[in-house]
Amino acid sequence: MRLNKYIANSGLCARREADELIKSGYITVNGVKVTDMGVKVKPSDKVEYKGKKITPEKKVYILLNKPKGYVTTVKDPHATDTVLDLVRDATEERIYPVGRLDKSTTGVLLLTNDGDLAGRLTHPKYEVRKVYHVFADKEVTRHDMEKIVEGVELEEGKVSADAISYPEPDDHTQVGLEIHSGQNRVVRRIFEKLGYNVRKLDRVSFAGLTKKNLQRGKWRFLTVKEVSMLKRGIYK
Repeated sequence: MRLNKYIANSGLCARREADELIKSGYITVNGVKVTDMGVKVKPSDKVEYKGKKITPEKKVYILLNKPKGYVTTVKDPHATDTVLDLVRDATEERIYPVGRLDKSTTGVLLLTNDGDLAGRLTHPKYEVRKVYHVFADKEVTRHDMEKIVEGVELEEGKVSADAISYPEPDDHTQVGLEIHSGQNRVVRRIFEKLGYNVRKLDRVSFAGLTKKNLQRGKWRFLTVKEVSMLKRGIYK
């Protein structure tokens, strides 16, 4: 197995990040520092990162309906509650969130130790689809909805939604939004830029995965079919 894939399979990071670790000299194989990214290793080889042994893990894929008040960072000295607390008893493997939902945002969150898949699902190149239910502090005008689809200028440049609509015909403070952008707090920042305060934000779909029949704060393992769908890229 190629060394970068071995590292990704250990759950340490995605494959492209593994290349950087190898290049920077952080990886040793059988006690020897390796900087050649094309190196192949056998199951019997001892691979270490900064002196700690790493081994390929059983792949685990967990879908969580994230509640409000939990952070998605793996380690945060200022956070009392992280999403890992909610899945603590799910597996012995070391898993981590794919992408981020801020502390106040609820909804679909994938956790895994599959570094390759996590890297693909968070890379802008693959344009992974996300759907949000937005609850604003006032009615969202059709004019502003058109602006959101055309593109709103943020710090990192123009960001646009792929689709937007009113999920409740009689309540225009609620908006359904489909977007591929994965920038931090992007949905909240789009609405703030247009003068709205997002009272509540719920991610109802991520990469084709939904929280159907999954209560807030609960989790489940992905089905074989869902994992296959993600690996084949059928999530746009």
